[in-house]
Amino acid sequence: MSLIATILAFLGALAILIVIHELGHFGVARLCDVKVLRFSVGFGRPLLAIRAGKDKTEWALAAWPLGGYVKMLDEREGEVAPEDLSRAFNRKSVWQRFAIVIAGPAANLLLAIFIYWCILLAGVVETRPVIAAPEANSIAAASGLQQGDTIVRVDDIPVATWQDLRWQLLKRVVDRSAVKLEVLNARNELDWRKLDFGSFDNQDLEGDVLARSGLKLFRPPIDPVVGNVVAGSVAERAGLKAGDRVLEADGKSISNWEELVGIIRGRADAGLTLLVRGASGERSVKLQPEAVQQGGVRIGRIGVAAKFDPASIKHMTVVVKYGPLEALPRAIARTWDTSVFSLQMLGKMLTGQVSWKNLSGPVTIADYAGQSAQMGVIAYMGFLALISISLGVLNLLPIPLLDGGHLMYYVVEIIKGSPVSERVMEFGQKIGLSLLILLTAFAFYNDINRLISG
Repeated sequence: MSLIATILAFLGALAILIVIHELGHFGVARLCDVKVLRFSVGFGRPLLAIRAGKDKTEWALAAWPLGGYVKMLDEREGEVAPEDLSRAFNRKSVWQRFAIVIAGPAANLLLAIFIYWCILLAGVVETRPVIAAPEANSIAAASGLQQGDTIVRVDDIPVATWQDLRWQLLKRVVDRSAVKLEVLNARNELDWRKLDFGSFDNQDLEGDVLARSGLKLFRPPIDPVVGNVVAGSVAERAGLKAGDRVLEADGKSISNWEELVGIIRGRADAGLTLLVRGASGERSVKLQPEAVQQGGVRIGRIGVAAKFDPASIKHMTVVVKYGPLEALPRAIARTWDTSVFSLQMLGKMLTGQVSWKNLSGPVTIADYAGQSAQMGVIAYMGFLALISISLGVLNLLPIPLLDGGHLMYYVVEIIKGSPVSERVMEFGQKIGLSLLILLTAFAFYNDINRLISG
């Protein structure tokens, strides 16, 4: 995907999540009759600002897009007219202030629930959890799993898709726990297998943890027949046509499409000769794969897609779709599970059980935004839901400057019966700023490291 498209997908996601978050604060503030002075998407100098509403609230779009804020009338930030004193934020009860602050993260979590609900209503085609032959010496191979086994349960939890399997195993990998898998083998017999993740270390948690355990999705072999040639591509210029069967690549016999792709990917900017059979018989095609960057790795590409029969892979897929009432509790459960897992991961990072390399910054998030947008509307919506949950959970952390830090002060106020002193709040802000700078530095370091190392 082009850099411009990736940036647009990222900025679009940011705009949606920030606006929803700040609308949560704004909406509850209005319900509590607090006067809102400014609603800003972004920080810094306003690029665009208009005033609207009975309170002449300033609606602003600022230069630095990574965040936003709602500025409310407050005696601690300036003089308040006598007639507006009752509408100042600091004059409201602690419970009203608590509700206003928590409304932002809550809005992000509600957005995630709504998105998941929409996805489950619309339906999505997913892959069944059928595994390929486990890699030798992996824990999957040691458990006795074989190619073609369909995993139907993880412990006592049913799994219907590969994504369900990935999610359930990821939670157990992080805990380094053992797991029982109920499998349906090629003879339609049910049996149990045990995977023990106790030997996994921090490095094993990076990247594809299922692949590290030896579990890979089974892909039916596809014949090396060209189904589509991209206009203007290397393949079109070389004369490849739809329907051509690739017999050899540089003298090596090709039996399936995966073999062909592997050879092409390894020939970035290097010549390649294909022996193909088409409508006019066999012929030799010389071409030079185009070098492209994918996930930080330089690979070759010629611009062709395989020809396949949809009916041949129909048994490998399942449509996940529910009615309005059934989809809602599932959307809530998914949002809850993801939120809890995010907190668990953060806790394990703090205790050293999980590497800080798992922390992502804006560059990685932008990359995911672009990739998901390229995959389609459903994938992009799923990305939005995941980031919305992350934003909601992050803001609930008890760190001064974040919403969770303010909520922590209000809990103390409820317990002791009086507000936290200004001195304590100022000290807390310094601590909170230091922590946020540290987290941001880690995130940017990981982004840069991923770009360099691939």
